[in-house]
Amino acid sequence: MCELQGAGRDNGKNIKFIVKIETKFTHKLEKIVYHFDERSLNMAEFTHFNEEGRAKMVDVSDKPETVRTAIAHSSIAVNEDIYMRITENKMKKGDVLAVAQVAGIMAAKKTSEIIPMCHPIPLTGIDLSFDWEQNGKEYILNISAAVKTKGNTGVEMEALTAASACALTVYDMCKAVEKGMVIGKTYLVEKTGGKNGDFMREEKLK
Repeated sequence: MCELQGAGRDNGKNIKFIVKIETKFTHKLEKIVYHFDERSLNMAEFTHFNEEGRAKMVDVSDKPETVRTAIAHSSIAVNEDIYMRITENKMKKGDVLAVAQVAGIMAAKKTSEIIPMCHPIPLTGIDLSFDWEQNGKEYILNISAAVKTKGNTGVEMEALTAASACALTVYDMCKAVEKGMVIGKTYLVEKTGGKNGDFMREEKLK
């Protein structure tokens, strides 16, 4: 048995190949090696992968600076006891919503430190708001995180991070009372600015 290595093009793509000459397995080995290399090359087409298929931070220096906004939603479902303690400010750890609001603001500013490929960007505004709704015996705290910047990349991840951290903080503040709280779906509600245009979710997710 001998081994040959080479390179070529197939459908406009550069491929590397290894052919092991062994009558029984030649075609199978060619196919395995071909698909492995083709997959590696396709990965380079994603913006967060380089030509070697390794992670990279996208260069946004050529993008124009524009005003960009994003609003994200999260929620947490609690029982009546926790609802009453939060609304009447009787939780032993303190004012739950005040602490959660600050946590969301802090998280938005720290997004690039916990999401590897996010750019550190100057935020010009962060606002978290709350509203309650009742669903049977559950009380659902809806969380809205709005983030704004003037820069060359969007703030969707900052808004999502803020909403997530806010819900997690509510859980942390209340877990001594009851640990069965459920954090709901977290998602982008809308975004404005950027070359890809605006986004507006048509309906609230349940």
